[in-house]
Amino acid sequence: MIGPSWVGREAGAREGLLKYTVSLSLVLFGVWLLWSGHFEPLLLSFGVLSCTVVVVIARKMKIVDREGAPVELALPALAYVPWLLWEIVKANIDVARRILDPRLPISPRIIKVRAGQRHDIGRVIYANSITLTPGTVSVDINGDEITIHALTEEAARAVETGDMDRRVSRLEGSS
Repeated sequence: MIGPSWVGREAGAREGLLKYTVSLSLVLFGVWLLWSGHFEPLLLSFGVLSCTVVVVIARKMKIVDREGAPVELALPALAYVPWLLWEIVKANIDVARRILDPRLPISPRIIKVRAGQRHDIGRVIYANSITLTPGTVSVDINGDEITIHALTEEAARAVETGDMDRRVSRLEGSS
């Protein structure tokens, strides 16, 4: 016997925590660098220091995990984000047309759809994607059911097709 069975699990947990800690650190520093735009050594060191303090606090709070730093979503997001942006553009045009042309119907409705994602982060991405798309707003999430306010029948049908749900599930690795 090499050792107790918990030794392997503990090493895996430490490895996962290290991966999430490093990814959180890189993302925080990248955002800091993007927003500050400063490359002088003193300011860069302040940026590194502030990001390090935030990561240490996050680790002490035990919130550095898959949900807080979902590194697994980075590559699949490269396919999902352009699709979502195109859906947002199309929905913006539709809503703008309905505002500018009073003959186009607006028929608000509340619908409920099932979210096929396995994890909370996937359901949150799905609900936020619905809300980002003009003409639809996620009102409530209860388990795997999302309540949505749709401005038009077409917007409601677009959500009910399940295309966005399938794409978010793929992003999450559920399908």
